[in-house]
Amino acid sequence: MASGSPSKYPGFSVGSIKVDVPLLLAPMEDVSNLAFRKICKRIGNPGLMFTEFVSAMAIHYGAKKTYKKMVIVPEERPLGIQIFGGEPDVMAETARVAEGFGADIIDINMGCWVPKVCKTGSGAALLKDPELAEKIVAAVVKAVKVPVTVKVRAGWDYSLFAAPDLARRFQDAGAQMITLHARFAKQGFEGEANWQLIKDLRESVQVPLIGNGDIKTSDDAIRMMDETGCDGVMVGRAAISNPWAMAKIHAGLTGQPEPPDPTLDERIAVAIEHSKLMVQHESDADPDEKPEVIELRGIRALRGQLPLYIKGYPGAPGIRGKLSRVESVAELEDILFTYRDGLLAGTVPELDG
Repeated sequence: MASGSPSKYPGFSVGSIKVDVPLLLAPMEDVSNLAFRKICKRIGNPGLMFTEFVSAMAIHYGAKKTYKKMVIVPEERPLGIQIFGGEPDVMAETARVAEGFGADIIDINMGCWVPKVCKTGSGAALLKDPELAEKIVAAVVKAVKVPVTVKVRAGWDYSLFAAPDLARRFQDAGAQMITLHARFAKQGFEGEANWQLIKDLRESVQVPLIGNGDIKTSDDAIRMMDETGCDGVMVGRAAISNPWAMAKIHAGLTGQPEPPDPTLDERIAVAIEHSKLMVQHESDADPDEKPEVIELRGIRALRGQLPLYIKGYPGAPGIRGKLSRVESVAELEDILFTYRDGLLAGTVPELDG
């Protein structure tokens, strides 16, 4: 069990925003929505969380489904809204909208490597155009009163560690925190994150630096902070359908005993809670839609995540197909409770054939 001390791993400030614990939930498309953030805050209590990334162009054209990504509730603060785009004026416009929704921080996405984002000149594609990237940061900083932060990759490919030059540019343009995912954009999520890059970047900037990449446990978090000198750690994929990982990392960074692993009943309860919150979020965003349509939309959004709540348990692969086709909360409850009861009775889907 890892342990630290409150004095060794203190929080930090992003402008006027105090982050009490140096643990951040990453912005993840289709994951870090309001429903999951509520659960993650309650169980893992990260010091700072971010929304899914918001398309500046979608906001510019008034896309209704994009606005719901920016809904904030008091219990999840402090909260950053992450935006992406390739045009300074449009990014500034979107930043003002996000500020109007109550964002404590505006984060600029310069790390997303997926083709549908990069082909628009957004996300990690900006790593190839430092001048434009700097103009975007400067425009956003000028447009809002809240702190502006930037999340970057190490560079576009292995030919150039671009982050130090970019980070200095962004700092000079007014950015008040930099997050480095310690992989190059061309890597995607392949290979191991190179934490040495975070250490090297630490020497280039004075604003808070957050390390991201391959943080799965409290030992990982503590080792990253000790080895790189970063001010905080950002957790992404390890938290998907697993807010208890955040709780363990939180404990390690604050010198508390790690909580025990959740029981199967606890995992099932949170999976159901997640689905109900997702349906409620969809309903609040579109109150005139038929309830059955809203419920199906909310459940479908979680189909890829629901099997992860019981990953590793005997027979779990046997109901993965059912969970990936679930269409209502009641159906989800029936599947999970039947699975649990079968497990207790010594029969699981794999054995039943």
